[in-house]
Amino acid sequence: MAPPALSACAEAVRKHDNDRFLTALFAPATVREDLFALYAFNHEVAKTREVVTEPTLGQIRLQWWRESIEGAFEGRPRRHEVVEPLATAILRHDLDRAQFDLLIDGREADLDDEAPADMECLVNYAQVTGAPLVRLASQVLGARDPASMEAARLIGTAWALTGILRATPFLARGHRSRLPLTLMTEFRVTEPALFECKPEPGLAQVAEAIADTARSLLKQARALRRQVPKAALPALLPATLADHYLGRIGKSGYNLMSPTLLRPTIGRPLAVGWAATIGRW
Repeated sequence: MAPPALSACAEAVRKHDNDRFLTALFAPATVREDLFALYAFNHEVAKTREVVTEPTLGQIRLQWWRESIEGAFEGRPRRHEVVEPLATAILRHDLDRAQFDLLIDGREADLDDEAPADMECLVNYAQVTGAPLVRLASQVLGARDPASMEAARLIGTAWALTGILRATPFLARGHRSRLPLTLMTEFRVTEPALFECKPEPGLAQVAEAIADTARSLLKQARALRRQVPKAALPALLPATLADHYLGRIGKSGYNLMSPTLLRPTIGRPLAVGWAATIGRW
């Protein structure tokens, strides 16, 4: 017997955000489609910079999503394969409108190709683009308490920082960077060399500093484990995935251009499966 076909949102997440697809599989079946709708929405706004040719078009796209979210909260969703199931999830779980606004507003920064000035700017960017989604996923799972929301903030920020490290070669090929300029200067890394994908020795030190910041955020989140209900686990599993990717980056000597980092490994699903089995993120 053939497996049941995935919904449009689930298929989009499986294809474009496989890490979150994997974590959603460990959520209760009753809310899994709501998570897929949420993650599909995130993909739609996150890809804005990649699908437009100029900032004005990006602003128009993000405004379309602002209006779509407004309509969803008012009970008049647009006819769209992501908006309609997302509206259902919003009303079913009474999701926090402010988190959606933060996610959309955060993606406006992607329309400016200038690198962040310093680590503080980078962390702020990672927080607004990463934390709201984990908070909303926690709310879908019924974990709305302060400890869950704080753990979600910390893990979402750490996950976004990890993603920025992994995306460095892709961004560099487009003459873009999310690496802090102060660190680049400190370790004598130049953007022209980065954009040619010819890493200078100091790039490893820049990467290690960002990785250490992500690890510190994960450590802070895990200090809250006893206060966070078990129901939040599927939303917080990106912490385990961040460990996996940061570990691989570390083993490469923090060489962000290493081709070994692009190769899929069996360790990723195993790590998530084991974490879900023992109930630890």
